[in-house]
Amino acid sequence: MHDAYDSSFPQDQAHGLRQLFGQTRVRFVPVVANPNMAFGGVMLERLCTAFGELGAHVLVIDASDRAPAPAELTAVGLTGCVESLSHQVSYLAARGLPIRYVDAHGSTAAFLHAAADAAPYADVVLVHATETDLCRLFMRSEARPLLLADDRPASVTHAYAAMKLLTQRAGLMVHDLLLGAAPHSPRAERIAQQIASCADGFLGAVLRDWMHIDPASDVNDPPTPALRRWARDVLQPAAAETAHATGYPVYREFPQQALN
Repeated sequence: MHDAYDSSFPQDQAHGLRQLFGQTRVRFVPVVANPNMAFGGVMLERLCTAFGELGAHVLVIDASDRAPAPAELTAVGLTGCVESLSHQVSYLAARGLPIRYVDAHGSTAAFLHAAADAAPYADVVLVHATETDLCRLFMRSEARPLLLADDRPASVTHAYAAMKLLTQRAGLMVHDLLLGAAPHSPRAERIAQQIASCADGFLGAVLRDWMHIDPASDVNDPPTPALRRWARDVLQPAAAETAHATGYPVYREFPQQALN
């Protein structure tokens, strides 16, 4: 755990994140874990595929409640705990790990610094965690959380509740949505519209973008146009420098105990 009284430690909760977002090319994406949806691992794989198509290396930090426990080596550092899944995807099991980096203000942003140092080759860091953990990690930052949901009511309710918490507790006002549903689901567009309407009307927040993917599709299928557009937007301006076709598979398989 970091010493909150170290003179080099950020002087407020957002200072470290402003510094981190401002001085590095890496893009951090808070991905809100949703325990009421199926195919969570598939959703992460689709995200990796979209970024991989653009030539980006993705570090997946899995700090969700269903993630594997972190390796014992995390007590001395994160570098040796990052697992390579392919030449474009790395994985860090991090259930319960961010709270070890909490400071006197309740922020765990120092964990993001440590993760970035442990994988300096990463262009994108997907931080898959509960909304409570994401509040501590990204409080008052420039991050844009990505909500996950399918087209079942419990899943949608959780996604909205997570948005409410992130907005009110962490000041994160702009969100995106990745919705997993059958290609011709009659509810998909209506769900996105309802979340956007509630965000604007009750929270003063914005659902900036949403994507609809079929969780039953083959992971090697090309990303949908909407997902491809979103990934390119996340990488800007880095995408202009790194985008290229690779022709290689971009993931192996996430650990079986994670994201059932």
